[in-house]
Amino acid sequence: MSSSSATYPMEGRSIPERREPLIPNGVLGMLIFIFTEVMFFSGLISAHAIVKSQAAGQMWPPYGQPRLPVEETALNSLALLVSGVVLVLAWFAFKREKPAARIPLFMAMLLGIAFVGLQGVEWAALLADGLTIQSSTYGAFFYLMVGAHGVHAIGALGGLAWAFHKLDREELTSAQLATVSAFWYFVVLVWPVLYWTVYL
Repeated sequence: MSSSSATYPMEGRSIPERREPLIPNGVLGMLIFIFTEVMFFSGLISAHAIVKSQAAGQMWPPYGQPRLPVEETALNSLALLVSGVVLVLAWFAFKREKPAARIPLFMAMLLGIAFVGLQGVEWAALLADGLTIQSSTYGAFFYLMVGAHGVHAIGALGGLAWAFHKLDREELTSAQLATVSAFWYFVVLVWPVLYWTVYL
């Protein structure tokens, strides 16, 4: 049998269309990562609840430990929540006309930076008042839970800064913006739960 008779002509065959994924790969990967982070924070919150319940009948926070600045942090939390709303506006602006997303995306970043910066000021004041990670279980949980959130916030801000740079160079895609936005929404939405658990 000749080699020519074993080959099949490609003419007339239609190339199958490549379907766009229902969820972009970057977004799907981020959602999986966020799911693992939800489990991580759920573990911290559960451990905090158990330790706090074991201290029932005793003073909580423990005697001699400074009280957390509930009102000041509530105002600081507002900046974080507003940043999430502004990022939603940036998404709609991006879908309408990409350059229109620059200002709301930048504002969302600024509000996030303000939140992280004010949390840093709060930490400095609490350390000066004697609340450290070694001073009590109360202090250990505070720095572990709020610190873990702070690390996530800084990482998410890095993602927003990267997206802003890509947008400035007209290289940002909707999938990329959705990916970094999903991480920031996680940072925004998990904070009220942590605030209620740790501060109140």
